[in-house]
Amino acid sequence: MALLASAPLAQAGDLLERLAAAAPGIDREVLALALEARDCARLGGGAGADAARLAVIDYTRPSTEERLWVFDLVRGTLLHEEHVAHGRGSGDGMATRFSNVEGSYQSSLGLFATAETYVGGNGYSLRMDGLEPGINDAARERLLVMHGADYVDSAQARRQGRLGRSWGCPALRPEVTREVIDHLKNGQLLFAYARDAAWLEGSRFLHCDLAERGGSGRR
Repeated sequence: MALLASAPLAQAGDLLERLAAAAPGIDREVLALALEARDCARLGGGAGADAARLAVIDYTRPSTEERLWVFDLVRGTLLHEEHVAHGRGSGDGMATRFSNVEGSYQSSLGLFATAETYVGGNGYSLRMDGLEPGINDAARERLLVMHGADYVDSAQARRQGRLGRSWGCPALRPEVTREVIDHLKNGQLLFAYARDAAWLEGSRFLHCDLAERGGSGRR
């Protein structure tokens, strides 16, 4: 996926429109929820409150499809559209099970703040801190990190009907890993979505006060 050219600064009111236009492949409702979560994080003033970039993973899509988007929120542009692996405990071609529990080998949902990079067994990697208690707040302890993996190969996925799977990490193609991580490191946001009713109804990042967020009305 080529890096897209930057556009003029977006007005806050049309950010959803601009990002949806820049990434026509994304589900608009998923993007709206991701921006709502970002608004709530800003309102809370904690980790990720000053994020200039937002990654969105849509786990309702099969792993054979591109389902990770990285946006520049300041310029209102798309930086990356990529394949991403899910945890082997979450399913085969589709991720249908999610967990916050060590040893589940499942991916986690919700809003994460990115943190520091390091070089480990999977090469250049990005630590993430889950911001949702009971949903993803064990991410650091579970070593859920963004990293590259040879099994994230679209040609192989077409042959076998799915990407290879991780132990729960959002793994990327090795060719793009460094560039994606460098765009997301140090206090940016990642929003991982699936149709999980309990999370969608209970997340504090999807239910903060609309008036305080400027009445954006995104749901």
